[in-house]
Amino acid sequence: MTSTRKKPLRCAIYTRKSHEEGLEQEFNSLDAQREAAEAYIESQRMLGWRALTDRYDDGGFTGGNMKRPALKRLLADIEAGEIDCVVVYKVDRLSRSLLDFARIMETFEKHGVSFVSVTQQFNTTNFMGRLTMNILLSFARFEREIISERTRDKMSAARRKGKWVGGMPVLGYDVDPRGGRLVVNEEEAAQVHAIYELYLEHRSLIPVVRELGRRGWRNKRWITKKGTTHGGSPFTKHTLFRLLTNVIYIGKVSYKGTIYPGEHDAIVDAKVWKRVQEL
Repeated sequence: MTSTRKKPLRCAIYTRKSHEEGLEQEFNSLDAQREAAEAYIESQRMLGWRALTDRYDDGGFTGGNMKRPALKRLLADIEAGEIDCVVVYKVDRLSRSLLDFARIMETFEKHGVSFVSVTQQFNTTNFMGRLTMNILLSFARFEREIISERTRDKMSAARRKGKWVGGMPVLGYDVDPRGGRLVVNEEEAAQVHAIYELYLEHRSLIPVVRELGRRGWRNKRWITKKGTTHGGSPFTKHTLFRLLTNVIYIGKVSYKGTIYPGEHDAIVDAKVWKRVQEL
């Protein structure tokens, strides 16, 4: 009696985490996802399932788009015929966008690749699996939109209270290390005062830009917590105009066309600021 061996089903494990926080740990979220997937594949060993040793880990990448290095490598390997099945911990690890997910599934189907979610117990080889995935992704997208709406509402409420809600700091201010508010940078504030006076003197952007270039004064330069340097470019008509019209310098904040009193200190006197706007 002869026995037939099943053809090995080459299983690629894809993992993803939106934020980099915690990835430096010896056993992180990506490792946990892979461990669960490996255990599932091992449970199907009698059916010929085998986990590929190549890792497809996207740490610190959103599932809202396909701009992920490990995902691109996974799709390239699928097109090269090196993968038979893709295993994930949850469907939203692969994508949170229905449109992107549909594109990925088209690639899978084109190359005869199955898709399995460990925690949701389904795959794309049957109609119910495809239907369930569409439903789950719809809920994932709905949840993401709800979170985004809550975030926007929170930022809107903070703006109305005059709080700093992040973004690029402007010349004259630094972000408080404790977060949440702006503090005056006295050296830069002196430059801001001088810039407003120069504009009142010249009444035109171009000569002021030239004078700032002669003095070697530049736009705000700052370093992020990750050590990345931003800003510090020479002034242009556009950046000078933004500085001269920014209500932040009179201690206010703008949100969707409405001006609110800010929590930070003003640098420019309100009468001076108004004169500049009238020129």
